[in-house]
Amino acid sequence: MLHARWGIITQLLSERPGAVEARVAFADAPEESEPALAYPAITGPVAPGDRVLVNTTAVRLGLGTGGLHFIMAVDRPSPGADGEPGAHLVKLRYTPAQHTVAVVEESPLAEQMEAAPGLEGMPVVAAELHSQVAAIAAGARAAAPAARIAYIMPDAAALPLGLSRLVPRLKETGLIDRTITCGQAFGGDLEAVSLPSALQAAHALGAGVAIVAQGPGNAGTGTRLGYSGIAQADWLNAAHALGGIPIAALRLSFADPRPRHQGISHHTLTVLGTFCLCRAVVPLPALPAGQMARVGSQLAPLRERHLLEAHEGAPALALLERLGVNVTTMGRSMAVERAFFLAAGAAGAAAAGRLADRVPG
Repeated sequence: MLHARWGIITQLLSERPGAVEARVAFADAPEESEPALAYPAITGPVAPGDRVLVNTTAVRLGLGTGGLHFIMAVDRPSPGADGEPGAHLVKLRYTPAQHTVAVVEESPLAEQMEAAPGLEGMPVVAAELHSQVAAIAAGARAAAPAARIAYIMPDAAALPLGLSRLVPRLKETGLIDRTITCGQAFGGDLEAVSLPSALQAAHALGAGVAIVAQGPGNAGTGTRLGYSGIAQADWLNAAHALGGIPIAALRLSFADPRPRHQGISHHTLTVLGTFCLCRAVVPLPALPAGQMARVGSQLAPLRERHLLEAHEGAPALALLERLGVNVTTMGRSMAVERAFFLAAGAAGAAAAGRLADRVPG
């Protein structure tokens, strides 16, 4: 059930592409003043003094990543702007938040996308978690400084790219060049109807490396099949079908207290062992001997099915530190979750290694 309350915006706290954080005083308890996030693509602009309807469900439930208030609507007439020319494809379809966007499939780039024979060997790194994106991009950038890197966000987790604080930081520091949101996800530099179109658009725009990963808010249930990151297999299969090089970033941890995520997460093992129908590149970072032994035993059943490669992940972490990009996973830092981020960095390095003949520097 959805829980909502009316309130008044008292202050704008921060703004980033696609999202505005405001402080709201609730009408039924004026002494309560709490932050709430608005997506102007849905609500229109927001300002102090606006009366707003706020979805308070997640905070009421005490959720983790999604534990925020969200502004659903502003109590004033819509500005009535026509929006971007050609914006008639609807995202968040058949919900009260549906809105139109201009999609790349109906842009001038579409003809080039249709004429291309596929991805022509473009490496595509598929990762389960949003927190892996930074180290993947840094691994690719450290190994191939001139590479153009695109981040594609499908609709497996958060739908608004504006929820991510990480992605604007990655663009600001030059670790990624373009963002594309596909399916019901929205808010990227480009919008696409499907993941295959998003991949083809990245290639048409000259990306050397594409990274595909969920937005914030991975959903999991502790069961073998009930987690949103299982879509990683679909992304790998799509990259292969289009003639790209599918690279699977391992979800790897020795700090997660849950046994099912120790070493290589059961999520990754399910993706690679059951649902990935193509032969994927699986990059392995250098790890202490004991950790490497455990990882090796977990991967043993997959050695005939996938291509296991050794790659350095440390340059990615060094670049993130040099650029001042602080990233965590499940609240744990790079120092605590070193193996996790090394694995992501190794995946980026593996992608860059495929560009040696095409990317200068």
